[in-house]
Amino acid sequence: MYSFNYLKPGSIKEAESLLSESDDNKVISGGMTLLPTLKQRLARIDNLIGLEKCGLDKIILREGLLNIGAMVTHFDVSNSALVKTENPAIAQLASHIGDRQVRNRGTIGGSLANNDPSACYPAAILAMSGTIHTTKRDIKAENFFVDLFETALEEDEIITSVSLPKPERAAYEKFPNPASRYAIVGIFVAKFDSEVRVAVTGAGEEGVFRCQQIETALSAKFLPESLSEINISADGLMSDIHAEADYRAHLIVELAKRAVAKSIAR
Repeated sequence: MYSFNYLKPGSIKEAESLLSESDDNKVISGGMTLLPTLKQRLARIDNLIGLEKCGLDKIILREGLLNIGAMVTHFDVSNSALVKTENPAIAQLASHIGDRQVRNRGTIGGSLANNDPSACYPAAILAMSGTIHTTKRDIKAENFFVDLFETALEEDEIITSVSLPKPERAAYEKFPNPASRYAIVGIFVAKFDSEVRVAVTGAGEEGVFRCQQIETALSAKFLPESLSEINISADGLMSDIHAEADYRAHLIVELAKRAVAKSIAR
């Protein structure tokens, strides 16, 4: 790891100002992606800006939407009574991210900002048509996730919170890597009054994506059996040491069935 300065601004405005001073300044929330990158000397920075004192750790209801601050940890999301009431699928998702150490340090803002292809939260935010709030603007999930490890965030822009509508039914299922617990494939299914949305993480060569085949089938009839004849193409899916593209294609359908069944039973 190269040497750097660690700064602790007392407000999000101060953090934004520090970040804008140099392209070699970076913010850190949980550090689950950034710190390993720094340890391997894959990145070099001048100043690391911690957000722990910036007041981004609240979970509230705002205008009927569940608003989760960027610095809320996975542990706090999974144990929040408000999240369990308003959106239990999110609480369940958070409870199975990584291991206990990761859940106590990792944050929802950091997960979204890095857009790791195996992260769980991007599937939930995209499936529920969430909104990512930053120091500059509000970004709909459809416009936020650009590519692997790439988002619509500008260099001096910081995520402050995310807002989620309340679905009629929702659930998340993933096939985890046995060592890291990252999603080899993860599926988030959300049913709203006007539509069904299904997002896939861990499988796409370009990162998280919506699966229209499954959405169409479930919009006709929201039952696991509706997916019995669905075959997902392996084109555009990742192959690596953990799973080939055709295996991931099979997992997408099977996990979607489980997610639908779980959402109905909840």
